[in-house]
Amino acid sequence: MAADNPALGQIMAWASLGISFLFRPLGAIIAGHLGDRIGRKKMLVLTLILMGAATSLIGLLPNYAMIGVGAPILLTLLRILQGFSAGGEWGGAALLSVEHAPISKRGIFGAYPQIGVPVGMILATGVIWVLTTVLTAEQFASFGWRIPFLFSVVLVFVGYYIRRQVEESPVFAELAERKAESSAPLGTLFKKNTKEVVLSALIFIGNNAVGYMIIAFFAAYASRPLEEGGSVGLDRAPVLLATTLASFGWLVFTMWGGALSDKLGRVRTFQIGYVLLIVWLIPTFLMIDMANIWMYGIGIFVLTVGMGLSYGPMSAMYAEMFPVEVRYSGVSIGYALGAILGGAFAPTIAETLLAETGKSISIAIYMIIVCIISLIGVSLVKETKGNDLGLTKHH
Repeated sequence: MAADNPALGQIMAWASLGISFLFRPLGAIIAGHLGDRIGRKKMLVLTLILMGAATSLIGLLPNYAMIGVGAPILLTLLRILQGFSAGGEWGGAALLSVEHAPISKRGIFGAYPQIGVPVGMILATGVIWVLTTVLTAEQFASFGWRIPFLFSVVLVFVGYYIRRQVEESPVFAELAERKAESSAPLGTLFKKNTKEVVLSALIFIGNNAVGYMIIAFFAAYASRPLEEGGSVGLDRAPVLLATTLASFGWLVFTMWGGALSDKLGRVRTFQIGYVLLIVWLIPTFLMIDMANIWMYGIGIFVLTVGMGLSYGPMSAMYAEMFPVEVRYSGVSIGYALGAILGGAFAPTIAETLLAETGKSISIAIYMIIVCIISLIGVSLVKETKGNDLGLTKHH
């Protein structure tokens, strides 16, 4: 497909990624429900193994030349499994961090689950950078791209070991005692807390959309060869290295955002982050289009300041927005819906805008619009810092 129509091939590739997000809410609902029935320990390990297996199998997929349309169909099915397994993960990690934090440090404690994204970004782009450096373009296209997916098998065993240690802690014993609260019926959630679910989804879409531009789109856009329709044409290896280095900024500023929200409040920290994103998005694309690797790196690095400030406080804010009896469901579903509306199809939309207009500035305008929506959403929330979480322990 890429040979016949490069733009359409790239759009379809981004779409296969976006489809996985549609199944995150289903994963959030079922993971919570099964967690109550078979236990959190089994469910957490099961979702991890499912994610690792699906990711590893992508590395074993036959290509389009071998089985035709079956290849993208199988890829989509594995993407769906990834989305399903991811759906029940974030809410539990966020609540575990925030609910057991000192009241004055919920922001910084809640930032720890958030840094999983930039850390994962560092590892992923770092591995791809190494591969593109040591392999030729032909070797990477032939088999090199499979290696990072297959490497996920190692992460399954590492993650399983880590989870076994965490699961034996008193925190998990308490969560088991509170299993009835872990997955309140959706009717209860939407009867009393529809507003909070909607607002939590709106708050996340801007950050998630820009995040997936950093994760997926920018490097592909900047390194696409001119002879294949690219408009920047930078070498792939230095672009990946610059993206990896910028991800360290995302990590640092996410932690700073969590800590800052403990002082300024969640709403104000989010507002500062989104204003920074809105102001810097057009300069980012202008700098990338200069086709200078230094401008590319600086542009994205500065963008991560706003990313961190609008991501670090999220765990604490979401936990403080929902009453304890619907908190797990509310946090998980709000986050999943925000991901669907934000990052799920952001690269697909960006690629379509680029194909239709031929100008990257159209993508920047689209990103600014979604960030404005999130800025409005977070501004409608009454400051949550210090809210009573309704817990009987650790207070």
